Amino acid sequence: MKNPWLLYISIRLGLFIGILVLLILLGFDEIFAALIAAAVSLAVSLIFFGKQRNALSEAIYNWSKRKDDGDTKAEDGDQ
Repeated sequence: MKNPWLLYISIRLGLFIGILVLLILLGFDEIFAALIAAAVSLAVSLIFFGKQRNALSEAIYNWSKRKDDGDTKAEDGDQ
């Protein structure tokens, strides 16, 4: 996958859904299972997916730098 947005979001979502389904099958309450799945998927992604997270943050940074329009320059007095 070339797009870091899709890669990181699909990893996080896949982890969350997988853990959620497992916990529900084990008999946990749905809300409690969702909270646990969210916490575990966050922890796993922070520990093991730093490379993908850094690629995503770099893509967000580059996107924010590209999004420079005429209004910004006019507001800054650069015209």
